[in-house]
Amino acid sequence: MGCFSRIAAQAGILAFLQFGKTVTESKKDPIKLLKLLDIFASLNKLRLDFNRLFGGAACAEIQNLTRDLIKSVIDGAAEIFWELLLQVELQRQSPPPLDGNVPRLVSFITDYCNKLLGDDYKPILTQVLIIHRSWKRQSFQEKLLVTEILNIVKAVELNLETWIKAYEDPMLTNFFAMNNHWHLYKHLKGTKLGDLLGDSWLREHENYKEYYSTIFLRESWGKLPSHLSREGLILFSGGRATARDLVKKRLKKFNEVFDEMYGKQSGWVMPERDLREKTCQLIVQAVVPVYRSYMQNYGPLVEQEASSTKYAKYTVQKLEEMLSCLYRPKPVRHASLRGRQFSGKYGNGMPDLRRTASAVV
Repeated sequence: MGCFSRIAAQAGILAFLQFGKTVTESKKDPIKLLKLLDIFASLNKLRLDFNRLFGGAACAEIQNLTRDLIKSVIDGAAEIFWELLLQVELQRQSPPPLDGNVPRLVSFITDYCNKLLGDDYKPILTQVLIIHRSWKRQSFQEKLLVTEILNIVKAVELNLETWIKAYEDPMLTNFFAMNNHWHLYKHLKGTKLGDLLGDSWLREHENYKEYYSTIFLRESWGKLPSHLSREGLILFSGGRATARDLVKKRLKKFNEVFDEMYGKQSGWVMPERDLREKTCQLIVQAVVPVYRSYMQNYGPLVEQEASSTKYAKYTVQKLEEMLSCLYRPKPVRHASLRGRQFSGKYGNGMPDLRRTASAVV
């Protein structure tokens, strides 16, 4: 056994165990919890073979290093899990995204908590927490794990309520609220976390999405057609020249309001494709038919003039194309996926869990 111990040490087992210990001592990022649970699960599977191979007194150094590694893994995993709620709460004072997008904190937490409740990680996390609390002579019930995750989701909801009130632009307020309520409904419906939260919770967020969507459309693009009034144009009651001046004036105003609104909202992002396409469709339905009818009836009054493009600035097709392409996510350069990792504070720059190899945002 002494010979075997020296061979094992020279083969790198001590360095390998020390490497594992170094991993546990690095920054306590939430994303790291999943890796620590993976390490614990692997060590647990190897336990019987490990005890058989290195159980003798000659392998005492290997045994001690292994015990230290397991303790560090359990301590680190428990610490990260119990601090998760505080980390979410600390982000409440950070500003919401300028483009009205779903904050990465929100997408991170929804995916992350679902992972922790999944069949792959929940049994391991439960075992880790049981061991950790037993060291402190504290009991553990499964409801502690579930309650903590539900509290984390509630903290995310409070963050969203705070961020919704932080915008100065009412249209962006409604846009952001619509985005995030739909994200919570869509990404939690049919999941273990969604089942825990319940159907009424999910329906509430779906209803909120509809509410904010209705207000957003009514108070923004829904007001645009009112600038194409037909008052004074019926039968050209004031004469052709007067009608032409009215058409010019109204088309000019329409273009100004459209350009301002489009310029502002072209920088906004709606990450969920179904919501984006539905919203753009409703915008097109609110604006394009009115514009088409107006141009068919009164466009000829200005289209023959040299300065016609100043008033008939957009074709119907062009207008529809522009409105249909709103709110698309910006292309992400591949290198950015390997950008700075989670810094221990979430912020709205939290890495999307779906983008990292170890991960579940």
